[in-house]
Amino acid sequence: MLWSGWGDPARARELPEPVRALLRDLLGVRAPERPPVPLEEVRLAPVTLPAHLLEALGGVVGAPHVRTSHEARVRHTRGKSTPDLLLMRAGDGLDAPDAVVLPGSHEEVAELLALCSRERIAVVPFGGGTSVVGGLVAERAGFAGVVALDLGRMDRLLSVDAESMLAEFQPGARAPEAERLLAAHGLTLGHFPQSYEYATLGGFAAARSSGQASAGYGRFDDMVAGMTVATPAGPLELGRAPKSAAGPDLRQLVLGSEGAFGVITSLRLRVRRAPAEKAYEGWRFASFREGTAALRALAQEGPLPTVLRLSDETETMVGLARPDAIGGGGGADGGCLVIAGYEGASVAATRAGAARVLTRLGGEPLGEEPGRAWEHGRFSAPYLRDSLLAAGATVETLETAGFWSGLPRLYDAVRLALHGSLGSPLVMCHVSHVYETGACLYFTVVTAQHGDPVAQWARAKEAATAAVVEAGGTVSHHHGVGRDHREAYAAELGPVGVAILRAVKERVDPAGVLNPGVLIP
Repeated sequence: MLWSGWGDPARARELPEPVRALLRDLLGVRAPERPPVPLEEVRLAPVTLPAHLLEALGGVVGAPHVRTSHEARVRHTRGKSTPDLLLMRAGDGLDAPDAVVLPGSHEEVAELLALCSRERIAVVPFGGGTSVVGGLVAERAGFAGVVALDLGRMDRLLSVDAESMLAEFQPGARAPEAERLLAAHGLTLGHFPQSYEYATLGGFAAARSSGQASAGYGRFDDMVAGMTVATPAGPLELGRAPKSAAGPDLRQLVLGSEGAFGVITSLRLRVRRAPAEKAYEGWRFASFREGTAALRALAQEGPLPTVLRLSDETETMVGLARPDAIGGGGGADGGCLVIAGYEGASVAATRAGAARVLTRLGGEPLGEEPGRAWEHGRFSAPYLRDSLLAAGATVETLETAGFWSGLPRLYDAVRLALHGSLGSPLVMCHVSHVYETGACLYFTVVTAQHGDPVAQWARAKEAATAAVVEAGGTVSHHHGVGRDHREAYAAELGPVGVAILRAVKERVDPAGVLNPGVLIP
């Protein structure tokens, strides 16, 4: 993973000159005055953990698995939001942990948490490092230091129960490797978020992730049948049966908890048969309103494709549904582009049934080419963001969700807030996940960098978040809370909800060492 950007550095590329010219003419984008600093010049605070505590950590996991090198600390600093990357490119690594610790088992994680609780060392669980909401920056005040608990050594497939259709994994398994291991058994998770190439299964659970094929396979929290969690107060074993009426489901307390209540050390996940067939196609609708109505009909009446997403007029015009060929348009000749994907053993029947609904509601079929283009570039958008940052543009995403009846108001409110705070940005949106009762809106914003681009985006994000709250949406559908959404999350929960979270935190983490400052208002 590129330390100052996304993914494989070999896949980074410059924007074509026609796109650069368009950015200059449309948004006033100009090249940055200074190039990104090299890794060795990133500024880090001195290590504050005393030598005897570093030795104690090494006594648990082995000295080679406690790393304090400049590079190790830089690579575990913050996540991959645009503000994170802007700070790193400017050489600001002041949020770096004092050390990176790599446990190899549940027992080692438990022992580390006990040690860190006794010595007041803040612990940041670290999977793929793909958080975009400030979920990897711990508060230092009152702590002896901060360690990144990298779960990369805990990456094995532990068991497969083909009869129950369950697979047990350690949390550090990265998504592509998990799919490779499951494929040997003819199985799949079917979870393919944009972070797929680098994120871990434990991170998916801790952030309540949702993948691009959620219409067919469900969200990641739908897949978690059980888990083992290490907490400073002791182990937590959850999920004895497929469903239970034995009180509240505490799995839901850990899912989305972002490491604030414990460290997930194993996951029992529902798996599916690997699809026998796959097909992706494009449809055109005259307007975002008409396309949204068609998606709602499929979600409520069926048949529901495995992948279903709708780009608004601006996103379709720019061609963001195919980010590896940005500027080429969405292949829909105006209007709005729908991507529909079908996976499984009865693709033809589901596809034909969906086509009848889409045609009845005004859709125009575009064939398989737009679908194949989307599939080819489905994980490329973060690379495009890096290219835009290098050209002098600030580009960032934000997402929310609401009920169908409130979706138009939510869409308008966020767009107005972004335009009001940024002047004349390019604001694009797509419906990325659908349910019977509502959907997720995923916004992408591009604007010229002015003055302090981190502060510039912070003002815009604050205005957009306030608009989401006012319009009745949720502060996050799948990115999580982290630090960025913490205060808005408190407003969404209300005072009783906040009190419940704080009470749980006090019981399972009485020293408050688990990811302090993240999630809990």
